[in-house]
Amino acid sequence: MEKGTLIEFRANGERRLAVADRPEGKKHWIAIDDRSQNHTLHPRQITYEVANQTFKPSDIPNFLKEVQPFLDPSSLEVAWEILSEGSDSTNPKELAMLLFSEQSPAMCYAAYYLLSEDKLYFKQKGDRYEPRSATQVAELKHQIEMEAQRQRDWQSFLERIQLVLAGTPTEWQSTDRPRLDALERFATVEEAPNRSSAIEVLAALKRPETSSAAFQLLVDLGIWSPHENMFLRRAQVPIQFSNKVLEVTHHRLEFPPADLDVNRLDLTHLKVYTIDDESTREIDDGLSLEVLPDGREKIWIHIADPTRWVAPGDELDLDARKRITTIYLPTGMIPMFPSELATGPMSLNPGKTCCALSFGVTLTKEGAVEDYSIHASSIRSTYRLTYDDVDEMLHLGIQGEPEIEALAKWAKRRTAWRQSQGAISIHMPESSIKVKSDGEVTIEVLDDALSRQLVAEMMILAGEVAARYAQTHNLPLPFRGQPQPELPSDEELLQLPAGPVRSCAIRRCMPRSELTITPARHASLGLDTYTQVTSPIRRYSDLVAHFQIKAHLRGDVLPFSVEEVKELMINIGLAVQEAVFVERQTNRYWSLEYLRRHSNEVWDALMLRWLREHEGLGLVLLEELGLELPMVFARSARPGDQLRLKVSLVDPRRDEIRFQEVTQQEAQQAVG
Repeated sequence: MEKGTLIEFRANGERRLAVADRPEGKKHWIAIDDRSQNHTLHPRQITYEVANQTFKPSDIPNFLKEVQPFLDPSSLEVAWEILSEGSDSTNPKELAMLLFSEQSPAMCYAAYYLLSEDKLYFKQKGDRYEPRSATQVAELKHQIEMEAQRQRDWQSFLERIQLVLAGTPTEWQSTDRPRLDALERFATVEEAPNRSSAIEVLAALKRPETSSAAFQLLVDLGIWSPHENMFLRRAQVPIQFSNKVLEVTHHRLEFPPADLDVNRLDLTHLKVYTIDDESTREIDDGLSLEVLPDGREKIWIHIADPTRWVAPGDELDLDARKRITTIYLPTGMIPMFPSELATGPMSLNPGKTCCALSFGVTLTKEGAVEDYSIHASSIRSTYRLTYDDVDEMLHLGIQGEPEIEALAKWAKRRTAWRQSQGAISIHMPESSIKVKSDGEVTIEVLDDALSRQLVAEMMILAGEVAARYAQTHNLPLPFRGQPQPELPSDEELLQLPAGPVRSCAIRRCMPRSELTITPARHASLGLDTYTQVTSPIRRYSDLVAHFQIKAHLRGDVLPFSVEEVKELMINIGLAVQEAVFVERQTNRYWSLEYLRRHSNEVWDALMLRWLREHEGLGLVLLEELGLELPMVFARSARPGDQLRLKVSLVDPRRDEIRFQEVTQQEAQQAVG
């Protein structure tokens, strides 16, 4: 290379021109640009040399000015069309002659510039450039257009985001959905696949590239609520029903399937009571009392019969099998079956003739099962009562409904009998947390009322009878057992205050109940065999039991083999654990949100037990709310201590809460 040669090189990816001035060492050259800046260049860094002319650095601007009018990329298409016909390659000098009819340094550089910028028509091979085939050019044009469209969509998306953030009503486009989905996945799980798309959005908006920032952006955009249920999202629980399931549902409602149980026992003459919370819409159990000719009393427990509308392996059954259970949350429930069916013909709605699976039971005077029978039946629900209604009837001793009094009597005998069989009763306060449509949060402590005990005992009785029937006839069902716990000694328990503290100590020792394919003792219920059959609209394990029992009653082949029931039980166990976790964590979130909104209140609390005594971490019960929460104690304390507490810090999203004890005087000031 000679001194005065005009050369092109790249600096930080940018195309630059300079004039060779002098060698530097064995291989390098020092070149000077039009700003008189020196550049030490290796030959590999030099991308083009302007031949046959000597330049000074001051000539560079005029040279570029001469080149500029000829840098029209569209002219390359003409050259490509000519050269591709004969598959002829070219170089900058030849192309300059073809395009500009001269080979001056400026024209050759312009031709080189066009070729080096081109990504469409030519590909470089050594010092020459070969025309691409028409197919390749068409594909590249398509890719370029796709990328240009992506950039247009991207810019439009960012513009819509800015409009929404500014409070301007804006409609999202279909092209926005993948980016919004990526944000939702990233906000849900930080290590989500495709997180790069979410990070790209956050970076463009100059927000932190974190899952919490993605969450906040979705809230700011109005896509998510500030109280979005992340436990539900992480569990990937299906909230909506598919169009296919809804189509099948509507078809079943319009064209009910043939009833397989053609010889249903007609029990429409019995008075049937359904007892639930006022808000309950899936009515899945009812009770009757029949006085037999010999004067004995027969208890009837009627359970809703969804298998009248669902067949094993059909669309509704398979969808319920995925869901496994209805999930109950403060904000509402996520049903196992579509509500049109679950609250319609599947439920024991008052005043209507309904299909049921009815358990007729006579008890000994002590409360043990003396005799029983199970029937696919037809019933007519007579009275829909709330728990409060039944408590009032029992309290007033209403003569017009002696059946309620008799059912309560038998429930008490059942409780006493089960206790004589080793049943373990744990009475801890339960709270019901509800979020109203206007966002108000309410917490109600559920009374351990006679009505609730009555219904619970009757449901346990139905479970015992169903399990006995399955055991007698060797039916594979999801039996529920519970190992015998190792309880504290009577002496240890008596040292603890009666009530929640003592119940808490017993509860700690209780092992989990387990699903088994064969009958097993259920320790806390005091039963040698037990299964759940009373919520087939809401629990898939109960539905399986119904399918099996009803098929056997008809004399049909059982729909599920032993191996199939085993496999189902594995899925049921895992899904129920997931659902329980979602329910528990969601309740916890809303309990903390309730306390956040009432942070100035002082709460009466009871110290239940130590969680980690060496760290001062204990478990307290807020008695007015029935909530059990952790607390760090700054002093020594004992289970049973009465406390006055105020929230000092609470963050529902981070699952954090701290309490501080207040004096009597501080409590009075807070009330004042």
